[in-house]
Amino acid sequence: MLLYPHGKRITLVELRDMSGSIPAPEVPELGPDRWYGALYYEVIPVKRGGKTYYTLLGWKGHSKVETRKVIDVLHFTGGQPRFGAPLFGSGRIRAHRKVYGYSFQAVMMLRYEPAQRRILLDHLSPMRADMEGQWAFYGPDLSYDAWKLEGNRLILVSDVEFANQPDQNDALYNDPTKPSTHQKSGFSQQ
Repeated sequence: MLLYPHGKRITLVELRDMSGSIPAPEVPELGPDRWYGALYYEVIPVKRGGKTYYTLLGWKGHSKVETRKVIDVLHFTGGQPRFGAPLFGSGRIRAHRKVYGYSFQAVMMLRYEPAQRRILLDHLSPMRADMEGQWAFYGPDLSYDAWKLEGNRLILVSDVEFANQPDQNDALYNDPTKPSTHQKSGFSQQ
């Protein structure tokens, strides 16, 4: 279900997951009656030319052996929700959404970094060269890519640098290579 404001009213629309009948999910723009379903965990509003697009980061349990992450775009045309927009890549024909398949035993990072205005993701590779194209045998290879907003499109940048941003909990980190000079409460030294 999708709940959104439309004029002075709140509108509730049923989303019908038709993933199984969408052979090339990255290509078409879709409506709520034919949606490439995912559980969205992050929504990134982007204003372009007086219109707001919502970049959606989602997870999809595709099968018993393959999981997927999805970058989709939600926008409204005539007050109706539409999924997908030709924003990914360059050239005349662009993808409307990005879908990443990988092994159900792996974990793929896909998150928005507001300071860099990019969507950071694990680069996925097959376990062996002969498994190329079989997404159930893909996993992170310890390198990172990013979708960077440039003008009115997202451009893929390969092999980007990634480091955790400093935060307030860094002061609590106890480096195991440096012995602590104070005793933690609840633990005794033997």
